[in-house]
Amino acid sequence: MINFAKVNTRHLEVFRETVGEAYVLVDKENLDNYAHDETEDLHYLPEVVLKPDTTEQLSRIMALCQQEGLPVTPRGGGTGLSGGALPQWGGVLISMERFNRILDLDERNLQVTTEPGVITEVLQDAVKEKGLFYPPDPSSRGSCFIGGNIAENSGGPKAVKYGVVKDYVLNLEMVLPSGQVIWTGANVLKNATGYNLTQLVVGSEGTLGIVTKIVLRLIPLPKYNLLMLVPFRSAENACAAVSAIFRAGYTPSAMEFMERDALDWVTRFVDSSTVKIEEDVQAHLLIEVDGNYQEVLMQEMEGIAGVVMEYDCGEILFAEDHQQKEELWKLRRRVAEAVKANSIYKEEDTVVPRAELPVLLKGVKDIGRKYGFHSVCYGHAGDGNLHVNIIRGNLSEEQWNGTLKEGIREIFLLVKQLGGTISGEHGIGLVQKSYMDVMFDNTYMQLMKQIKQVFDPSNILNRGKIFD
Repeated sequence: MINFAKVNTRHLEVFRETVGEAYVLVDKENLDNYAHDETEDLHYLPEVVLKPDTTEQLSRIMALCQQEGLPVTPRGGGTGLSGGALPQWGGVLISMERFNRILDLDERNLQVTTEPGVITEVLQDAVKEKGLFYPPDPSSRGSCFIGGNIAENSGGPKAVKYGVVKDYVLNLEMVLPSGQVIWTGANVLKNATGYNLTQLVVGSEGTLGIVTKIVLRLIPLPKYNLLMLVPFRSAENACAAVSAIFRAGYTPSAMEFMERDALDWVTRFVDSSTVKIEEDVQAHLLIEVDGNYQEVLMQEMEGIAGVVMEYDCGEILFAEDHQQKEELWKLRRRVAEAVKANSIYKEEDTVVPRAELPVLLKGVKDIGRKYGFHSVCYGHAGDGNLHVNIIRGNLSEEQWNGTLKEGIREIFLLVKQLGGTISGEHGIGLVQKSYMDVMFDNTYMQLMKQIKQVFDPSNILNRGKIFD
């Protein structure tokens, strides 16, 4: 049993002095709002929710919590899928929602300095107005926070061409569990000065410190994009076409995979008539190209169409205008909501080298038959990231909470065998940590635990996430 201290009236007095009465929440209704995220059905009640809005306030809070032995859980937009922002030990939950300012947009150096509570799409729109581009775009971009994206090293559809969050972070201001404040790097594109603490913090799931300022590099916004939806009579052929497109010399700005059930469910969920699914179609690829020259993009689309035709595809739908592009992207981005609306499910975030996608998909289906579960698969095919949604359906309680874990472990063993890993963008958090031994031996795990110990010797910050 872990002997964390409980929040008492003295602590609450200090918190109120620090952030103000209105930003210290202790009533049951508010605590319930912060007791869950988008991860399955997990629910952990904090003892208090704090909403600071300056680095100095957060520094004072952390210093007190370390001194008093109070567990602390940082939280962004609450859109996580691995339980990384859930207050497993009760204690203090730090909501970063008031850190919601874009501080500086440096057009000369193509950089933006932002606080972590800014919604990802808000930041993207702000820089877009200046003809600039921040590519990472998780499906929840309309509600997730930049800070949460940093914590999970988020990706999204554009990662196939432009990379993930880590590829855009230059520097971070961070409050350590002790309350001390550091900057992790410098606002430069090249930095060979000591250990790269910036990249260590990106993807660390809020276990090493709490980020309060973020410096991101930007790129010029491409002027044009074209989009096509390609139906395939075989899901494995759709996956095989992905690698073939790259081998043919094309680099799409997005390449998304949806098997039939995913598209069936989402078209009903959003009541869309944009896509007519023929009876023999088993999967779709949504393929986008972007750039500054329309004629070049047309040539790329024609070339890609020529490649996919070799993989038994049906009639290709080319988006005719902006509205149709938006409709197709809406279908892809809302697949997860559609699956959630249809059934209780568990989502696994597998990733393999893209050429291995057909083997992974076949393996997932074979394992499902072995353990008696149905899965709905979709994801970022261009970078090998397949989201496997395991549907509860008619599974018994014993199967769902018992033998299913063996099936998930088999999926992860297959992923490792194929040269992949068990999370591409959702993180480990609470729900995947029991599978970390699939990927890492004891030496590797001990190194990670020792790093955690250096940053957080009292082990108060997001304890129990990634590993125990």
